[in-house]
Amino acid sequence: MAKQADEVAQYMSALEHPLKAEIETVRAAILASDKAITERIKWKAPSFVHGGDDRVTFRLAPKGIFQVIFHRGAKVKDTAGFAFEDDSGLLEWLAPDRGVVTLKDAKDVKAKKAALVKLVGRWMKATAT
Repeated sequence: MAKQADEVAQYMSALEHPLKAEIETVRAAILASDKAITERIKWKAPSFVHGGDDRVTFRLAPKGIFQVIFHRGAKVKDTAGFAFEDDSGLLEWLAPDRGVVTLKDAKDVKAKKAALVKLVGRWMKATAT
């Protein structure tokens, strides 16, 4: 399991969110899925890093849900030749290389967690180049 970052642990300790337990569950599952994944705070939420670049970031507002944003880092990259097949059906595409998974409640998290973690792993590998 990847080491949890102190700044993220402090952030999570202070977080007030109705889905805090579910956010922690998804966070732990992502970190446990690959020792190369690290975390930090980006966009005022936990972000998962692979190969030195942020690749997946939580969005914790609005308060009734939380989202997992799939992206290719902070800087816009050329999308020519980039393709990612979402065999999970979880991603809502916002751009050719940016998608979001919305988690509405504890039941939704439980139903989607395994597929989401697998999707994160595939995304990390696909965006590493």
